[in-house]
Amino acid sequence: MSTTRITREATACHLQALHQQGFVLLPGVLDSRQVGELRAAIDRLEPIHWDYSGLVDHYKCVFNRDPLWLAYLDLPDVIELAEAALGADCHVIGQTAWRCHPGFVGAELHLDYLVMELPPTLLADPAFELPMQICTAHCYLDDIDEDLCPTLVIPGSHRAGRKPLPGERQWCGEPAQAVLCRAGDVLMFRSELWHAGSRNRSADRTRYLLQVHYGRRMVAQKFSPYLAWRFNPEVLAACTARQRRLLGEHQEAEYD
Repeated sequence: MSTTRITREATACHLQALHQQGFVLLPGVLDSRQVGELRAAIDRLEPIHWDYSGLVDHYKCVFNRDPLWLAYLDLPDVIELAEAALGADCHVIGQTAWRCHPGFVGAELHLDYLVMELPPTLLADPAFELPMQICTAHCYLDDIDEDLCPTLVIPGSHRAGRKPLPGERQWCGEPAQAVLCRAGDVLMFRSELWHAGSRNRSADRTRYLLQVHYGRRMVAQKFSPYLAWRFNPEVLAACTARQRRLLGEHQEAEYD
């Protein structure tokens, strides 16, 4: 893990990028040991409920499977930014692990969540700051080049006020651009940002990725398999106070 002290100034700069560009790349969040630990942990996962395997292996709610995953809920730099963007009482709404094998075809341009459509005139006003409700951290466990499933983003597209139309490839003349980065880097982006997955065009490389989704206090935690959901006692016993809050142990508030 990077030993760089996380400063308020750095977090404020990253928060400004989320407001202006809709995303920010945080370099060197994970060290080589953590990258190796996560890759090995993903290799040990077995599908349950809505998980699936094939050209892409997709595992949901991995935080509940082993205490190992807890440290990756509140990584330095990432958690400070999540709390600055979503409130000091934000929580985790998902932690998902992926392996994308050669031949994998990524998702089309989309956004993850939009509270409501907004008029372009409002969003074009530089004085208007659109509040964030959900942010996602992509923890990359490989060096990402053009062939290895780079995430595609359109800077500023969170201010479109709508989701992309079928076949749409740009916003305000801005095309999607690939996020090329190193193993251990983390991409943080807000849920309104237009983004896409891309193909694994490599001959023999698999992309490993860990996602952590953060939401405001009033964004529901929807952990599958829902009515059958139970927290793993071993995981709860290993949690810090902050991690327990991230998993839903909040102070009493409205609607509780």
